[in-house]
Amino acid sequence: MKEKLIWGILIFLAVYMLLPWILTRMLSVGVIRRGGKRQLALTFDDGPDPNYTPKLLDLLREHGIQATFFVLGSKAERHPELIRRIHEEGHQIGIHNYTHFSNWLMSPWRVKHRHVDRSASIVEGIIGVRPTYYRPPWGIINIFDFILKKNYKIVLWSLMTHDWNSSIGSAGLKQRLSEGVSDGAIILLHDSGDTLGADEDAPGFMLEALAEAVVEFKALGYTFARIDQLTGQPSTIGMAKRVLIKLWMTWERFFIKLFHIVPVDPDNTFLQVRVREYTDSKPLTLEDGEVFVKGDRILELHLNNDTLFELGRTSRNSTHLAIQMIRKTRALLPQITHLIETDPAYRDVKGLYGITLINRGPEQLGFTVFDLPSGPFAFFTKFYLRLLMYVIHPDGKDRLKTKTDLLVPKIIAISSKELESRYAA
Repeated sequence: MKEKLIWGILIFLAVYMLLPWILTRMLSVGVIRRGGKRQLALTFDDGPDPNYTPKLLDLLREHGIQATFFVLGSKAERHPELIRRIHEEGHQIGIHNYTHFSNWLMSPWRVKHRHVDRSASIVEGIIGVRPTYYRPPWGIINIFDFILKKNYKIVLWSLMTHDWNSSIGSAGLKQRLSEGVSDGAIILLHDSGDTLGADEDAPGFMLEALAEAVVEFKALGYTFARIDQLTGQPSTIGMAKRVLIKLWMTWERFFIKLFHIVPVDPDNTFLQVRVREYTDSKPLTLEDGEVFVKGDRILELHLNNDTLFELGRTSRNSTHLAIQMIRKTRALLPQITHLIETDPAYRDVKGLYGITLINRGPEQLGFTVFDLPSGPFAFFTKFYLRLLMYVIHPDGKDRLKTKTDLLVPKIIAISSKELESRYAA
């Protein structure tokens, strides 16, 4: 009897908490997480704050940007003048509960009536317009929160910079914004630092970073929109593919930890490496005359598939994807060279070695391209990489049906000598 009770509680918690988390955070079911091409949506949670919100509004007005504020009802009650200013300056106001409390720890009735509806009524009483967009604290909802969709659109995000942590600093936050931004990004930021887990002075660093970032984003051709102005359409990725993508990325993260694969640059993780021995009994002779033989220490090259998926998602076509990959690889090869030259962990590494389906273009970077020897390893590698191509490629399964002769795994390799010759400082 006791065991049945425990199992019943566990099943209830899984359905009440875990299932909606998977549906919204992993599969984007029933929520808004992205806009249209060349659009960015700046969103600010936890306010309004009498210290930081006016400074933020000044910054947005200076750059002619409209944003979305997900406000706490309790703070809206205390600072109605800020709610009026946000509204009068053309920004959108959404709801972020009455207080910053997790929906997992409340009943559906309490979430709806004591937090969401109550906060919406407070804002409506101040500006005469009832908010229709809702972001739950920490992006966490329970299974019954889907009922809210009758009156509210649930909004999450596609880029989170951890701006509540002041130790990141304005420079670090600016870098995260620059590297993480992409077409249609909904950017999560905070104009208050007094909620659980946040640093009180963190919004100050956010304002410094944002002042620089918006100038950069405008120069790149991005426009800014409120959530209700986004032109993005619902995702055309089917449920099955979304599940496959999430399973794939989970496996990739496990694989990276299991084999101690590390990024070449912690701030730019597109290329990752691990040191291992060359195990093939057949020597590999490169174009510069260097030879990899069994037992040689080599640096095995891996692509970060999270970054690769994002590149595939935002690429216009196959050529655009290939160009971006080549550019990112070229930018990181000098750092790999520096590691080989200076880091004791990479002493005596004979060169860089990898296996890939995307093998057009490495020659211009100095790589030699080889056919993968036939056999079971080649068969399973081809299957694995074709599955990866389906997941990350902008044309998806259609790419697998065209030019199939090019979808053959190849070995790419470059010697340490060639790296030093081409990329040493």
